[in-house]
Amino acid sequence: MSGKIFIALFSGINVGGNRIVKMAELRAFFEDLGFSDVATYVQSGNVVFRADNGDAAALTKRIEAAFETKWGFHSRIMVRDFKWFERLVRENPYPEAAADHTKLHAYALEREPTADEVARLAEKCTGPERFEVKGDVLYLSAPDGLGKSVFANLIPRTLKVPGTARNWRSVLALLEMAGKSGSD
Repeated sequence: MSGKIFIALFSGINVGGNRIVKMAELRAFFEDLGFSDVATYVQSGNVVFRADNGDAAALTKRIEAAFETKWGFHSRIMVRDFKWFERLVRENPYPEAAADHTKLHAYALEREPTADEVARLAEKCTGPERFEVKGDVLYLSAPDGLGKSVFANLIPRTLKVPGTARNWRSVLALLEMAGKSGSD
């Protein structure tokens, strides 16, 4: 098997009945772009695939442009490789929260936030949530769940670094799927 395993995380599709993209169509779209070993996970848009060439940044641009052409709207996509996902799981600062997947989330960020951006976000984090930023990942521990978290809603506006969140169950499932595809 040639190529390298990547995971694409879509944001803003299949939310609240808007911007509907069927996963079978998304799989076919990736295959039409020449990717292999394509698999999707849940409706929010997670695709594990193998690419023969290109790095995450180049693949992101290519997939975003082709997606917008096909579906007629922009979806921000974070493409990451297997090692990135491995590191994300290994460096989880809240292992005690990982048991309940609804209370631990990881945000894939477009870039590493600056110290000032993180400090601004920390000012808004008045409890019960905790967060930590490691490189281009934000870990959020939300004891009452993401749905009830006021702080979680403030993250995009306050941090101003585009990103997309996944609960811990999705993170682990995607890592497992990528591993099964052969993580070279």
